[in-house]
Amino acid sequence: MAQGTAVFFDALASVPDDRLDRPTALDGWSGKHLLAHLAANADALVNLAHWARTGEETPMYSSPAQRDADIEAGATRPAAELRAWAVRSAKTLDARLAELDEQQWNREVRTAQGRTVTAEEIPWMRTREVMVHAVDLGAGVEFDDLPADFLAALIDDITAKRSGADGPALTLTATDHSGTWAVSGAGDPAPVTGTLAGLAAYLSGRRSPGVTGAHGGPAPELPRWL
Repeated sequence: MAQGTAVFFDALASVPDDRLDRPTALDGWSGKHLLAHLAANADALVNLAHWARTGEETPMYSSPAQRDADIEAGATRPAAELRAWAVRSAKTLDARLAELDEQQWNREVRTAQGRTVTAEEIPWMRTREVMVHAVDLGAGVEFDDLPADFLAALIDDITAKRSGADGPALTLTATDHSGTWAVSGAGDPAPVTGTLAGLAAYLSGRRSPGVTGAHGGPAPELPRWL
């Protein structure tokens, strides 16, 4: 999580304020939307840390609609305020997680998607956000620049969560890594081949050059929600 936070804020430091008003690769989101989301995400995970520490049920967000409204409102704030909010919330999350003892790390909390997990998953939840959104900033960070162990863990995570969901069955093979992954779904498994970074980008719904399907053709199109 600390490594991902450094990657994100190093990328953010290279983005001028006026560029934060421009669209990102994320549909409908400017750089300010992305930054507001990252800041609000840290605040939401602080809620889970409070839940783990005290046992008092504290959801990440009051509702999905409130989450979206907070991001939209945040995107209207001046760039300097957004940058300060993002730094402050990240530091607060670090501090709250540092307070947890072994018993509290094992306390169950609930994610925004409704999954019940132990608090031990909170750092991973944050790592996904800061690493992947460092790429989305468009500041020169690509999936190729992210640590290989993170990319493999991200693929593990996505394939496990998406197996059996509404989408094609896949067999994924990395050309630069020993790992292979399977996603159960509709139809016979379609082969997908690419670098570790390419497969992580593909499964994350991002631009994924070099990822191919059967016989070197295009990889199967994934449902937009994926």
